[in-house]
Amino acid sequence: QVQLVESGGDSVQAGGSLRLSCAASGSTFSTNVMAWCRHAPGKERDVVAVIYPAEARTYYADSGQGRFTISQFVATTYLQIENLKPEDTAMYYCAAGAASLSAVRSGRGLLFPQQYRYWGQGTQVTVSP
Repeated sequence: QVQLVESGGDSVQAGGSLRLSCAASGSTFSTNVMAWCRHAPGKERDVVAVIYPAEARTYYADSGQGRFTISQFVATTYLQIENLKPEDTAMYYCAAGAASLSAVRSGRGLLFPQQYRYWGQGTQVTVSP
C-alpha cells in the first residue's frame, strides 16, 4: 500500500500562485509515476501533470501547460501553479501508479486517471476573481 497526503491548498485571488505538496509513504517502490489531478464540481476528474522521476520526464494536460510545474524531491511531489484562474478552482489530488517503460517514455495513457492505483484525500484550491 502507498499512502499519499496532500497539502498546500488555499483560497487565493486570481493571478496568485500556489505550491501543492504530496508526501508519499509505504510501498512506494511499487509505483513509478506520480500525478496531480483535479476535480471540480460538475466536472470529471482530470490529470493535469505527471512525472516519471527516474528519468525526470514530465507530461502536462493542455489545461496545465505553461502554468503548472510538477517536480519531486525525495518522497514529496510538488505542483507549482502560477497565474491562478477561477477555473482552476477544484479539489487537487495526488496519485501514484505503475506504468510500462514505453508509456513513461511516450506519455501515452498517463493523462488518464485510470492509470493510477493510489490516491490521496485531496487539498482544496479556490480562486476568486
